[in-house]
Amino acid sequence: MKISYLVLGPFMTNTYIAWDESSKKAVIIDPSFYPEKIWQAVMKLGVTPEKILLTHAHVDHIAGLNSLRGKYPDAKVYMHEKDLPLLRSASLNLSDMLPEPIHCEKPDVLVREGDHITEGAMDFRVLETPGHTPGGISFYEEKEGVVFTGDSLFQGSIGRTDFPGGSMTTLVESIRTELFALPDAVHVLSGHGDPTTIGIEKRSNPFLVGV
Repeated sequence: MKISYLVLGPFMTNTYIAWDESSKKAVIIDPSFYPEKIWQAVMKLGVTPEKILLTHAHVDHIAGLNSLRGKYPDAKVYMHEKDLPLLRSASLNLSDMLPEPIHCEKPDVLVREGDHITEGAMDFRVLETPGHTPGGISFYEEKEGVVFTGDSLFQGSIGRTDFPGGSMTTLVESIRTELFALPDAVHVLSGHGDPTTIGIEKRSNPFLVGV
């Protein structure tokens, strides 16, 4: 598996493109603002998007979704059922502050804890990590030792819980039981900021030390 990423939009959101080296088939994780930049990256990499994975449905993680669906109509969209209300509600997905609020159609596939999303040699296991949003999920690729955590876990921080549906108690428990159960060497690729590892966050994350 190869991974490329772009930092997009006013919230500096990480949009990831992961692809299978043999087939050149790709998944796009959390398509943010300026989708034309995602198209350009896809063309430059020479890959074909087959799936779009959403860790959650806040505006900065879905801003490019409608455009990508138009550009790649065969690519299936995956997300958790509990974030469905956010897709259709500008107030819940936090896009009501924008000149053009964002409303998206329902995903093609609803996933839950333990489901596997495969593409070529890539195999992403779904981890339920709510707290930032009710339907927040992470995608763990065990063979590659990588987990995409959206806005659940960051380098030295965790996701905000003061938005509608957020819960600090739930988020900390999600990280403790789901993410911190992964091996320490697993690389954490989050929705904002730089990469880290599970071990580093266990030892030094000020929100999580001792939990």
